[in-house]
Amino acid sequence: MAQSPVLLVPVDGSEEAKRALNHALTLAKELSGSIMILNVQPHFNTPNVKRFFSEEAVHDYQQQLGREAVEKSLEVVKEENIQVEQKIVIGVPSDEICKVAKEINALSIIMGSRGLGAVKAKFLGSVSYSVLHDAPCPVTIVP
Repeated sequence: MAQSPVLLVPVDGSEEAKRALNHALTLAKELSGSIMILNVQPHFNTPNVKRFFSEEAVHDYQQQLGREAVEKSLEVVKEENIQVEQKIVIGVPSDEICKVAKEINALSIIMGSRGLGAVKAKFLGSVSYSVLHDAPCPVTIVP
């Protein structure tokens, strides 16, 4: 029996990520697929962080931030009849998104773009741009 398609949706708590998740929900329903919600927390491997905070405190903080972003996303999908998994990882966001997509054999990555101002809003964010070029599957960027 064939496995149902899995759509990977990286989330960070932003409105762009919420719109990407809504788009993924529509596609998952049409494809009878499922969704993997992924949050990637960056490393805090700087000398000042290590100097003032324990590794455990940093890890707890990263997990807290990840849970907050994922919980926001779960609010969007709670009324839907779609299988949803969630994962929080720590690393370079674009690398981890591509890695997880490969691990789960994602049909597609659906993610939001990140605009940072009037001029930059016209261009893709650096994470979106990197994922678009390095992903092991098709990528949809939702504005």
